[in-house]
Amino acid sequence: MKSIEQKLHGILCVDKPVGVTSAAVVGRVKRLLPRGARVGHAGTLDPFATGVLLLLVGRATKQCEALMGSPKQYVATVKLGATTASDDTESPEQPLPNAAPVAQAELLAAIARQIGAVEQMPPVYSALKVGGKRACDRVRAGQSVVLQPRIVQIYGIELLDYAWPLVRLKIDCGRGTYVRAIARDIGQSLGVGGYLIELRRTRVGDFDVAESLAPETMTPESLVERLEGIDRA
Repeated sequence: MKSIEQKLHGILCVDKPVGVTSAAVVGRVKRLLPRGARVGHAGTLDPFATGVLLLLVGRATKQCEALMGSPKQYVATVKLGATTASDDTESPEQPLPNAAPVAQAELLAAIARQIGAVEQMPPVYSALKVGGKRACDRVRAGQSVVLQPRIVQIYGIELLDYAWPLVRLKIDCGRGTYVRAIARDIGQSLGVGGYLIELRRTRVGDFDVAESLAPETMTPESLVERLEGIDRA
């Protein structure tokens, strides 16, 4: 029978709640595991986002790159008719006074333009490094930031619901995709503006939110029981 130390290698699928940083979830798991246990994650979620956060324990930390490269699925709510500086709710809303409701056919056409190998401009409020410092930190310090567009893979976008000004989407995409940039670009394409107001990551690779563990229910025993084998990466 394996000792608890021998079991502390694997992948933990966590359902991150809203308002909590990914680092805080990692810290909670570290406090529940024996001292010295290595814990990392395979891709952060912004504090306002919820859903699948993969934590890597022990030797599983070596699988970080493989898991970060896995396809991801999100359910996102976009608000049309306004913009924000950060393309999400972290900045004040700036309504477009002349924005009028768009027909669903127009919306579907704008969504279709976001599918495939798409050139996407990262939000300036991002963790991308500019001169060794995060772009968002430079912007908050009053500095101007110039980022370069990059090609991202968006495998599919399904319209789940539309009632002006709110749009609910299911998005399947590859590594490096900013869902808030998709929200921004759909709004720009329609000429009415748009930003992300809600985001839930429902899948990373074959890890589904339905199998995830809520941080508030974690115990040392449940963490060990729910660790998935490293080979699942």
